[in-house]
Amino acid sequence: MRTSTVYTSLFLGLIAFGHTLRLLLGIEVVVDRTVIPMWPSVLAIIAPLGLAIWLWRDASAMPGNA
Repeated sequence: MRTSTVYTSLFLGLIAFGHTLRLLLGIEVVVDRTVIPMWPSVLAIIAPLGLAIWLWRDASAMPGNA
């Protein structure tokens, strides 16, 4: 597996982990005096985590990977 694949999967996993912490700890995000609701964090967990798993599995299935 290429190093870039590993780093990209880890980066996407960290993004999902950060949003999971936001949901669990109830961390409020404010941008220009506007409170960002929690529901976008659900999407920001599902999408990057799904991409990370897909990338990892696809790279592991390539011939020559042990």
